[in-house]
Amino acid sequence: MSASHEWLSALSALRDKDIPCVLITVMEAKGSTPREAGTKMVVTADQQFGTIGGGNLEFQAIDEARKLLASASSSAKTKDYPLGPALAQCCGGAVTVFLEPFVSSGKTVLLFGAGHVGKEVVKVLEGLPIKVRWVDERAGEFPAEAPKNCEKIVTARPLSKLQDVSGKTYIVVMTHSHNLDFEIVKAALEQGSFAYLGLIGSDTKSARFRKRLTAAGLDVSRLTCPIGIEGINGKHPREIAIAVAAELLSLGLMPREAKREDAA
Repeated sequence: MSASHEWLSALSALRDKDIPCVLITVMEAKGSTPREAGTKMVVTADQQFGTIGGGNLEFQAIDEARKLLASASSSAKTKDYPLGPALAQCCGGAVTVFLEPFVSSGKTVLLFGAGHVGKEVVKVLEGLPIKVRWVDERAGEFPAEAPKNCEKIVTARPLSKLQDVSGKTYIVVMTHSHNLDFEIVKAALEQGSFAYLGLIGSDTKSARFRKRLTAAGLDVSRLTCPIGIEGINGKHPREIAIAVAAELLSLGLMPREAKREDAA
């Protein structure tokens, strides 16, 4: 990839790793300017990839981008820069740049279970700007390669991964063991910090689990079981996965699109 397209591979890599960044694009270039319209660069809190021409124009644009990152703003904005004495550049033209933030939503799917349905859930969520942490005790159940937005976690202590959850974590439980399902759900309810807690299972399984959890003094109102958006009732793993993904998306899993905000 040429140096002029360094921003493209950088943006892709940063988004895969959920690292906040800002894409800077020269929207309009009038008169004599360092770069033409369409030139792009990417800026993080401590790195930059590509260039929009260097000099004070680039310095000012990078500074503006990092202000957006520091404020965790998701609103895109435009900035006008006259290339004259104000920026100590002799070009004499004018440049309008568009700053588009890609900020981390912090939202994560914590998926327990690498069985048939778990595999399909990961496939359905592939390519979305969502981080998936995929947990199972059985290394052999995972595919050789997982999607870029998915972290495979092989552990003999799956419950320990609940220590990392927050109010932005969507927990999905579908392990190979009903006993393990119960222990994960129980631990999650005891901790109480999550955006969603879903358990795969029938109405019978739901009733049985709710009875045991209630007897343990836990509030089962936050438990979703069966899981999946209403209206999709098939039993095929892909059908179940689509229903589960649709339910998660309907509950706000996807980051909101950045809003455009023109500079005053």
